Amino acid sequence: MISIGVDLGGTKIEVIALAPNGRELLRRRVATPKDDYGAVLAAVAGLVHDAENELGEVGTVGIGTPGSISRATGLLRGSNSVCLNGKPIQPDLEGLLGRGVRITNDANCFALSEATDGAGAGAEIVFGVILGTGVGGGIVVRGHVLTGPNAIAGEWGHNPLPWPRDDERPGPRCFAGHSGCIETFLSGPGIERDHLRVTGEATTAHDIAARAAIGDAACDATLSRYEERLARALGHVINIVDPDVIVLGGGMSNVQRLYVNVPDIWAPWVFSDRVDTRLARHKFGDSSGVRGAAWLGAQS
Repeated sequence: MISIGVDLGGTKIEVIALAPNGRELLRRRVATPKDDYGAVLAAVAGLVHDAENELGEVGTVGIGTPGSISRATGLLRGSNSVCLNGKPIQPDLEGLLGRGVRITNDANCFALSEATDGAGAGAEIVFGVILGTGVGGGIVVRGHVLTGPNAIAGEWGHNPLPWPRDDERPGPRCFAGHSGCIETFLSGPGIERDHLRVTGEATTAHDIAARAAIGDAACDATLSRYEERLARALGHVINIVDPDVIVLGGGMSNVQRLYVNVPDIWAPWVFSDRVDTRLARHKFGDSSGVRGAAWLGAQS
């Protein structure tokens, strides 16, 4: 049976169909309707139906969304597509499609994709990390997404940066109302804010990494501070989850020096005499979200 995944984003909705061996059979995308819940559902259902009609086969369906479904209410929460918040998206989509669907957040889909046939394939425990506009994560154990009773497993970005230094206290304000969260330091905007604070220069995360690579001392120092903070934050995760592999995604994951420098730094923060956890770059990149949604739908 084919596995159909849908990545429901704020600007685009993407569908993919995978063969059982992971071969991509079809991929389509449309713009996300703005501020219209019914139109969003219709677009998702239309993409699924069109894919099945083109391939001549009905498939399993998984959906990756921003935000997550509340265990208390069954309604979507925390989505940056605000028209989805407070809506019973799963039963509504099941009604349109006439079958069950599986739904989880986009970070969980990323982790599942990389754990299934990506950079973490074959590992028992994979921690998938998103280092982008925000900081998120997902945990996959023996091929299955770990969600937890509150549906927040892996949400490390809204924990405080561990072992903070004096100049990191109280830390920048987080949109969730706290100060010093990991997201405020390790997101793309976080490294830009840190560079501005130290140098007085406003520039992008991409330019900071590019200039560090050609020997710009100020940008190299900013990236070194970022690496040390990332090492502390991931060391904290290793102490709790002890994953075999940590896979990085999001814009900051494209900074190649992280994969050499961070494992060299994190050992003092890990409660072990050696650290065997592997730090890996994503295999599927921006495609991991939609591929993970497909694998989610295929799970029994």
